[in-house]
Amino acid sequence: MALAKNRRRERTVDFWPGFVDALSTLLMAIMFLLTVFVLAQFLLSREITGRDEVLNRLNSQIAELTNLLALEKSGNQDLEDQLANLQSSLAAVESDRSRLQQLLNDGAGSSAAANAKVGELTSELNNQQQISQRAASQIELLNQQIAALRAQIAAVEQALQASEAKDATSQAQISDLGRRLNVALAARVQELNRYRSDFFGRLREILSDRENIRIVGDRFVFQSEVLFPVGGSELDDAGHGEMDKLAMALLELAKEIPAEINWVLRVDGHTDNSPLSGAGRYRDNWELSSARATSVVKYLISKGVPANRLVAAGFGEFQPIAPGDTPEAKSQNRRIELKLTER
Repeated sequence: MALAKNRRRERTVDFWPGFVDALSTLLMAIMFLLTVFVLAQFLLSREITGRDEVLNRLNSQIAELTNLLALEKSGNQDLEDQLANLQSSLAAVESDRSRLQQLLNDGAGSSAAANAKVGELTSELNNQQQISQRAASQIELLNQQIAALRAQIAAVEQALQASEAKDATSQAQISDLGRRLNVALAARVQELNRYRSDFFGRLREILSDRENIRIVGDRFVFQSEVLFPVGGSELDDAGHGEMDKLAMALLELAKEIPAEINWVLRVDGHTDNSPLSGAGRYRDNWELSSARATSVVKYLISKGVPANRLVAAGFGEFQPIAPGDTPEAKSQNRRIELKLTER
């Protein structure tokens, strides 16, 4: 008998450290990936926000430059119309001058009047030429200003296109980072589930090989008949034996779990939907389920398990795992569930 117990202990002594190391590594990796993702999101959002402000300023400048260009074009058109009128007047003056010169050549008698007329026309022609030169200078200046405005608009449009392209690249980087992070997290979760499944199978071997102790999801389930008498909340002899094994396993695990992992063992009491008799100790199934969970917790504390690592809860008949009112379903619903989790 002693040899069998020693062999069982030898079979189970090295399982938990590997699980704890793997779990710690996975949690640190997940936290690191989440931190990188959040930091990348924050930096990229700040960069995108700054780009949006630059785009708004550039759009405002484009609008102002467009309005200014429209005004300059309008002024340029007016000057061109004025120049055309001046050139038309100059052509008319030149025609009059030629005609007067011809009259001078034809009639010497009217030379004094003709000379006066020629002088007047010459003075007017000089004035028109000066006005035409000033108009041409203004047109040249306006053309230079229009060229400068067009260059500024082209530069602004180029900067806008570059900013939009960079923004699209940033969005693509964010999408790719999120996709890779999701893939990494999914792989880590799958690996964590595999380690947890292995751990539950091995811990079940430590506790008992009986059919009425099983694993449901991430919980160990004890049928109430294994631990308590019918309608009672005090552990019987068989329940003491099972809880002794659980306490021993918890004490060994508590020595190996790193201090930074704030773990607890949650003990949940459940009953079937059969009402309790009024003459009993408990008024309803709520009180019975809570008392049974508390009884398990107190017994584990008496065996040395730290009280701050234990939680008791009662659920009555309101969390069944087997539907129906058959004896088999009610037997499955009368249970104590144990879940090792991080607080």
